[in-house]
Amino acid sequence: MVSLSSVSVSLSVSQLSGLYTSPQLPRFGNRSSLIITSSSANRSKDAASSEASRKELFDRYGLDLNDYLPKPPSKRKKRMENGKEVGREKQVVEYEPKPPRTTHKLLQVLGGKAKRKKLLSPVGMDVRPMMEVVKGSAFDILQGRELTVFDDDPTCYHLDKDFKSADEAAGGCPASLRPGRWLDLFSGTGSVGIEALSRGCAEVHFVEMDPWVVSNILQPNLEWTGFQDASVIHTVRVENFLGRAQKFLGTDASFDYVSVTPPYMEVDYGLLMDQLSSSSLVGEDTFIVVEYPLGTNMLDSCGCLLKITDRRFGRTNLAIYGPKWAVKKRK
Repeated sequence: MVSLSSVSVSLSVSQLSGLYTSPQLPRFGNRSSLIITSSSANRSKDAASSEASRKELFDRYGLDLNDYLPKPPSKRKKRMENGKEVGREKQVVEYEPKPPRTTHKLLQVLGGKAKRKKLLSPVGMDVRPMMEVVKGSAFDILQGRELTVFDDDPTCYHLDKDFKSADEAAGGCPASLRPGRWLDLFSGTGSVGIEALSRGCAEVHFVEMDPWVVSNILQPNLEWTGFQDASVIHTVRVENFLGRAQKFLGTDASFDYVSVTPPYMEVDYGLLMDQLSSSSLVGEDTFIVVEYPLGTNMLDSCGCLLKITDRRFGRTNLAIYGPKWAVKKRK
């Protein structure tokens, strides 16, 4: 309730000098006829008589005192200030804790020194390793072997012994890969890089941004397969790694092989491949293995490298880029 003692009413009419001298004042006929201000000038007067006079004056001119007093804050403002709705108890939103992340052994090394060794991978879809049929096909191509995949069942395939592939230009043979350096981007479980080490690669650099995956999956897999001494792990975003390659690797930054297996919905393949093509990590003789989803438009070249092959495995596609001399030899 608002006390009238804090409000004084003054009339500024040119013909009148007193407040209550004329009862014939117009009702807002002149904008300057009535001015209501907040003041403490009448605090010394008798509270009862002053309040009665003001009430009589407002009644005489048909005014409502509440129209000239500061309005109380809105309900929305009160809710924002108090953190709760008026007349209701404060709502507490309870968040269920995320279940702990767990692992299982579903992947395995397909060939080489660590063949058939099981690898850890996380339960769920937060990390999606390359399918084994896709991984096997990629390495068979790089080693000069070719897989024929049946369209009706992409999990069934056999070795085409009569195929003479120019992918042998990669320097591989049916028994092993050409010794070299491999860069495993979006490595996750490390399945691709470990496969490369098992098949003859001399060194692999793994780039994985998730510390939990690195400490609970990638490192244990490297220890289990015995390749930790030939491995370097970079716990950083791929975009940052590509942009600051010399900081991480020095001047000798180019690789013989690069694998790109990103989470499909979290990357822009156009930007990623453009950044990779202009990076010092890719040399004139580099082979790039890219896994991408169906419906993605992949260019026929990546910098100075040309697309050697592009295969489909259900909803997954596999593209391999290589040097020009590899493509010429294929004809």
